Amino acid sequence: MRKLNEPANPISRHIQENSSIYSFIIVLFLMGVIFGAIIVNSLSIAQKEDLFFYLKQFFGQVSAGKVAAAEDLFRSSFFHNMKFLGLIWVLGISIIGLPLILILLFLKGLVVGFSIGFLVNQMGWNGFLLSFATVLPQNLLIIPVFIFTSVMAVMFSLNLIRKIFMKQNVHFAFFQLFMKYCMALVAAFLIALMAAGIEAYISPELMQTVMKIINE
Repeated sequence: MRKLNEPANPISRHIQENSSIYSFIIVLFLMGVIFGAIIVNSLSIAQKEDLFFYLKQFFGQVSAGKVAAAEDLFRSSFFHNMKFLGLIWVLGISIIGLPLILILLFLKGLVVGFSIGFLVNQMGWNGFLLSFATVLPQNLLIIPVFIFTSVMAVMFSLNLIRKIFMKQNVHFAFFQLFMKYCMALVAAFLIALMAAGIEAYISPELMQTVMKIINE
């Protein structure tokens, strides 16, 4: 008989059983976002002007329809995310890579926070609209995937540490645990594939629409 208040959905049960790790990982990511936004304010006026100059050039190309082919954007986005997810996965196996997993997730949050913060800082409400069109769509999928993969990597690494270094006499079905870890990576890659599709085929259209609204 299922325990009282135990969720029937395996995803909900997984999150509930590992809520402390999820909470820590999410807070760490949000700290990265906040620090990224703070860094924007610490830039000098000259640095902001230089960055905004290149940004305006890019948006000008977007307005003129001079963007990379969707297929190239798709491949670039997917392989970038795949390498990032794969690195986190490998670090989870290495045990000593546990701190690096946390650093990578923090840096990912920092990049997102800096991107949104810079657009809003330089363009106000228009910058918010642009960040909504360029940063948000694919990140609605890819950020949860990064968090999920980081949690799985931390869990796997902690299990190895408890078995190898703490000599705990607990049942440790390594093969079963490793197979679940591999399936988690495959699931992450599939969602990263969808995120790449959004970034390549939807985000550019949204960006062009927003640029038309801004330029009117």
